[in-house]
Amino acid sequence: MSKTILPGTDESGYYEIRMESIGGLGANLAGKMLAQLGALYMGLNASSFSSYGSEKKGSPVRAFVRYMEKEGRILRSSPVYRPHLLVIFHEALIGKYPVFDGVSDRTTVVINTAERPESYRKRHQELSDCRIFCLDASGLAAQCSCRLNMVMMGAAAAASGFLDTEKLMELYRASIGERFPDQLAKNLQGLKKGYEAVREAVPDSFTDSGQVSYGVQGGINPFPGNTAVNDLSASREGFIPLFHPEKCIHCGLCDSTCPDMVFQFSETVENGKLTLHNEGPDYQYCKGCLRCVQICPVQALTTAQEGSDRQ
Repeated sequence: MSKTILPGTDESGYYEIRMESIGGLGANLAGKMLAQLGALYMGLNASSFSSYGSEKKGSPVRAFVRYMEKEGRILRSSPVYRPHLLVIFHEALIGKYPVFDGVSDRTTVVINTAERPESYRKRHQELSDCRIFCLDASGLAAQCSCRLNMVMMGAAAAASGFLDTEKLMELYRASIGERFPDQLAKNLQGLKKGYEAVREAVPDSFTDSGQVSYGVQGGINPFPGNTAVNDLSASREGFIPLFHPEKCIHCGLCDSTCPDMVFQFSETVENGKLTLHNEGPDYQYCKGCLRCVQICPVQALTTAQEGSDRQ
């Protein structure tokens, strides 16, 4: 096994990765696989762990990976506060959770988004000195019928400049691929697509203020648990129920099955009787469970990729 030279380390010799995600997207597994890649295939010492609240889909998740060259010992077990590589699995977390905490001129940021990386540099001053990579990982995962974490691992490998995708594929075949052979080809295709699809915006200058706001660590949701005020869009996994009003028969089944009462109704008079017409979901409160899509008898609600509503 050849020795891997890390592209940069902190004062203790660590190269650190932080992944920002929600439950169900596979960030925890991605962290474990990247640690195994370093330890078993790249001649590095490695550790990984995740931090999350309730074990359910949609809750915030952070995964952490540390590398150190073989001569050293990993003695740090705290969360990653100043990552060399920051991987954001879920774009809706931005602005709602402190996902950019600790970034500096040494940080490479990978974001799952259909936007261009330059737009993030303009909107977020804290990213002005980072290397920024963007790709539509949700769209690629849907296209390949693979898990999102495979696409994001491919993108992270490309952005890092040293993680070996061929060895990552070999690791996947030897571990998960043997247990789920029917998904092997699709997930390997997703990993390769992620590696090839990332787009980079190069920073104009490199300055580090040295100021870090650590914010909330540990997958804690700091917002009120009340759908009257809470924005649940960050809980969605990239898909929404798309409403087709011309097909709706206003039966109300979607409203009865919705756990968050997102459907809006207006009063109208038909045949001399007061009735309620379905105006569709308020996406701010929709967590993307898609139960309404399953129950709708006339396909007035269909599954669509996030952003297709153009709201």
